Order: sequence, then C-alpha cells, then structure tokens
Amino acid sequence: MKVLVPVKRVIDYNVKVRVKADGSGVDLANVKMSMNPFDEISVEQAIRLKEAGQADEVIAVSVGVKQSQETLRTALAMGADRAILVVATDDVHQDIEPLAVAKILKAIVDEEQPGLVLCGKQAIDNDMNATGQMLSALMGWSQATFASEVEISGDKAKVTREVDGGLQTIEVSMPTVVTVDLRLNEPRYASLPNIMKAKKKPMDEKTPADYGVNVSPRLEVTGTTEPATRAAGIKVASVDELIAKLKEVGTV
Repeated sequence: MKVLVPVKRVIDYNVKVRVKADGSGVDLANVKMSMNPFDEISVEQAIRLKEAGQADEVIAVSVGVKQSQETLRTALAMGADRAILVVATDDVHQDIEPLAVAKILKAIVDEEQPGLVLCGKQAIDNDMNATGQMLSALMGWSQATFASEVEISGDKAKVTREVDGGLQTIEVSMPTVVTVDLRLNEPRYASLPNIMKAKKKPMDEKTPADYGVNVSPRLEVTGTTEPATRAAGIKVASVDELIAKLKEVGTV
C-alpha cells in the first residue's frame, strides 16, 4: 500500500507573526519557514505504518512555491521515499486555496493510486481545515478527521478522533483520507545522515497545468490586522474590592 502525505510550507511556529504596514497580509520577508506541525505528525504516522509493514511506500507532496522543496526534503529526511513538488506560484505571499490543492491532490491520487492519504488537520497559517475533506469529497472516499489514533486492519481503518465531547472511535473503509491531530504521535527529528541521504531521494517537479488545474484565487483578502492588545491588569487590596471591580467590568 502506498501512503500519500501532503505537506505545507508555513511560518515556523516559534516565529512572531507580523502584519504588513499596509494591512495587505502577513510579512514573510526574512522569516524562518518550516513544515506545518500537523503535517509533520502525518509524515511520522506514514513512516510508522511503513516500519510496521503496513505500507510499502511513503510519498510526500507539496503544492506552492519552489522553496517548498526544502519542506519536502525534511519529509524525505524523516523517512519518506520520494516527493512530488507542484510549483503553483512564484509569489511566497500567495496562498494556494484548499479547493485548488484538493484538485491537484486528486489528480496525483489518480496517478499514484495510494491506499491512504494522511493530511494534517489544518495549516497553522490560515487554519482553514478544509483540504482533506475536499479531497475526500472529490475522490468519493471515506474520511476520518482529527485523528488521535489510527489502526489499519485489512481493508478497514479504525480511527479514534477528537470531538468536543471527548473521543469518538469510527471504522472506515479503505482507501480513505485521514486528517491527523496533535495527540497522534511525536514526530522524529531528522538525523544528519538521513538529511544527507534525502538529497539523493527522487523529487518530481510539476505544475498545476500538468494536472489540468486552475489555481487562480477565488477568495480576496480585504484586510489583515494584529489581534487586539490585551488591556493592562490592575491590583486589588481585598476580596470586596475584587468583587466590586468584577461588577464594574460586567456592566461595561
């Protein structure tokens, strides 16, 4: 069984995000970029399935700018077998929308015929949480979202997923699309020898035109603003004063 793992290049989660002065978007100049943390988890899970003998090949895919090859090399260094880079734009500030990404992934799935697609539940830059679900709909496959545990058994996958009320365990038919959550696993670090080996692993470079997909934006960002600054706190001398202050805040 092949496992397909889409990965996205995003601002590193340790970096303080800053909005452009004109409010047109997030400033990416001289900013450290990394693999989306949820995608790291999906790559790790795919590698574990291979190590357990339940998968034969792990294919990492990225749709975006040419610099995404660095993200794919990270996936290859972790243990993926090969990669496919779809260069969809030259502008690092242009985010390829989930529907366009899902259409490209569908074309790749049609070519590669994987038994499982493992996606991060969402990207930490736009938090849309949509690509996996859209791919499932386009393919007509089953889907399991927010997975915190995945077990493959024959033509079935048992997935424990995180829901508002706790945990829900479902069984879906293979092939399937699974989007993973934080508690599924702890991604491994790529060792230096594996980083060197990753440079020799195959990476195909494609364009959306190769798959007949139009990635022109359908959405327009009208403005981007920083979160509201948190108001300064105050000290109170007694419980009575605290209660009085809380009552004042409650009436604002």
